[in-house]
Amino acid sequence: MTPVIKPPCDEGVIRSKQCVAPCSRNVGRWVLAATILGSSIALIDGTVVNVALPVLQEALNATATDVQWIVESYALFLAALILVGGSLGDFFGRRRIFIYGVAIFALASIWCGFSPNVNQLIIARAVQGVGGAMLVPGSLAIISAAFSGEERGRAIGTWSGFTAITSALGPVLGGYLVENASWRWIFFINVPMAVVVIAIAYWRVPESRDESARHLDWWGALLATLGLGAIVFGLIEASRLGLSNFLVIGCLVLGAVILAAFIFVERNSRAPMMPLSLFKSRTFSGANLLTLLLYSALGGVFYFFPFNLIQVQGYSATAAGAAFLPFILLMFVLSRWSGGLVSQYGAKLPLVVGPAIAAIGFALFSIPGVGGSYWTTFFPAIVVLGFGMAISVAPLTTTVMGAVMARQAGVASGINNAVSRTASLLSIAVLNIFVLTAFNRSLDRRLLALNVPQQVQQLLATERIKLAGAEVPPGLSNELSANIERAIALSFVDGFRLVMWIAVGLALASAIVSLLTIKNRQEHKIS
Repeated sequence: MTPVIKPPCDEGVIRSKQCVAPCSRNVGRWVLAATILGSSIALIDGTVVNVALPVLQEALNATATDVQWIVESYALFLAALILVGGSLGDFFGRRRIFIYGVAIFALASIWCGFSPNVNQLIIARAVQGVGGAMLVPGSLAIISAAFSGEERGRAIGTWSGFTAITSALGPVLGGYLVENASWRWIFFINVPMAVVVIAIAYWRVPESRDESARHLDWWGALLATLGLGAIVFGLIEASRLGLSNFLVIGCLVLGAVILAAFIFVERNSRAPMMPLSLFKSRTFSGANLLTLLLYSALGGVFYFFPFNLIQVQGYSATAAGAAFLPFILLMFVLSRWSGGLVSQYGAKLPLVVGPAIAAIGFALFSIPGVGGSYWTTFFPAIVVLGFGMAISVAPLTTTVMGAVMARQAGVASGINNAVSRTASLLSIAVLNIFVLTAFNRSLDRRLLALNVPQQVQQLLATERIKLAGAEVPPGLSNELSANIERAIALSFVDGFRLVMWIAVGLALASAIVSLLTIKNRQEHKIS
């Protein structure tokens, strides 16, 4: 999941499902309280963890690869299982699966908070991802089942507003806890919220299920998890071992074979979690390819950005969290306006212009070096990127839902939601290879220019895998230490700039995809 904004089509999932039994106004308040708090747990966790990563790296003496796994282990299980998580709710009961998801998430959070080393933290984060895959779709489905008509519209507005506030507060709260308490508290804060959610859901939220649900796609879920897991493992290990390593190549090939088997199973399953027939729609396929490209750019940028702010620019964790606020506020304030663009101009124009503006924002991120005021360095980039994404997200949701039959809008929205999470999952793994390569080349060049003794360079060799968190060997003169520290910082900036320009290319590619595939008029819908 992108750490700063909700994935596209969350509201689409709510709107697309049938209301099972409209609840009274009194019960509706409890339903909203449970689902808002439940969604907030997942949103807060995603935002606070990203801000805390530089501190986690130092506290646990972790490499860049270890830090990647802290994010990727959670994202892997969330992305691979979120579709089947929704199906579990339809089959066994939405409230039941929602409560199970919250409980698993809370227990895993406790495990995260008490983890003595990075390996245990990675495993605990994976368990959190399983809980999130049950919790996130469950919260959306409960709203769908409990509200109809105008009440549903008001419920969605309330849910969206509060989750937007959560998205805004999450990075700042995470930064404050990391700075003034301990990184462990970014996980412990999930526990009291989870207890309240479970209590409300158990006593006040009515149970609902889809009586037409007959089968669960276990094979699809297993193959998606194993296939994505093998590819992500290969890509992350490539940073350490190199792309030509036998283990790396083997994992990438194995992952591709397993994903091919996943497609075969989905094609022949009676109840696939990802019906391939939906991709016969040119607009639906184009919207998902757009999502894959644009959210790959966004996920990579917001993963590396906190490292730049904290380890290179010298921001506090709280200030780094607050740096995201203009982006989140723009997304929230402009959401209603951007939703009206489709009725005024059609879907294609916003989905071409929005990613193009986002590309300009990514390019602006590449300009700052080391130092300077936030307002003249990163603020313009964040504002332009936020404006571009605000133009894109609401029309994207409308396009995805409008490309299929009404009865399949929920599945289509869920697929697009999963695609956005998978995009971030893969992009972080891929872009880290580029960052590490650029960092090493730049650092070699700078150390050579500084005439750093070979013995010192050998001591630095083991620190390179930490990127901007690399520590200067002790015992050097103050001048040499300062020069090496600056060389490390500037080398990371070079890697960060490369990521920004890759993001520019991805955003422009998504605009081109929109131009070629998105239709303003609804095409013949795929059943």
